[in-house]
Amino acid sequence: MKRARTTLALLAVGAIAPPALGGPADVVAAEAECNAQRVCTFRVGVRHADAGWDHYADRWQVLAPDGTVLATRILHHPHVEEQPFTRSLRDVEIPTGLTEVRVRAHDSVHGFGGAEQAVPIP
Repeated sequence: MKRARTTLALLAVGAIAPPALGGPADVVAAEAECNAQRVCTFRVGVRHADAGWDHYADRWQVLAPDGTVLATRILHHPHVEEQPFTRSLRDVEIPTGLTEVRVRAHDSVHGFGGAEQAVPIP
């Protein structure tokens, strides 16, 4: 009887766990196009094992080297059939003196933690 309960418990956990096994969202590509006033458009590629509304890449951020968040691009829906996917964010103001920023992605289960990309500011 104890073995049957253990098996049922493991099956129940298995039914819940697969979306979490997708791991965190990775930034696989990122570039910035900036004007003379240091206002930039970022194009960012993200890869994540989106499994539907309960587990998907839900945003990415542009960060200064000290970790200050300069901009956030909200991703409004899962991209189950579109991997990796690329989205843009316009009108990001980059402070004078910064020659590089980081881009990181977030997913609804793991938060931040996947691969990031360094992006030079032209």
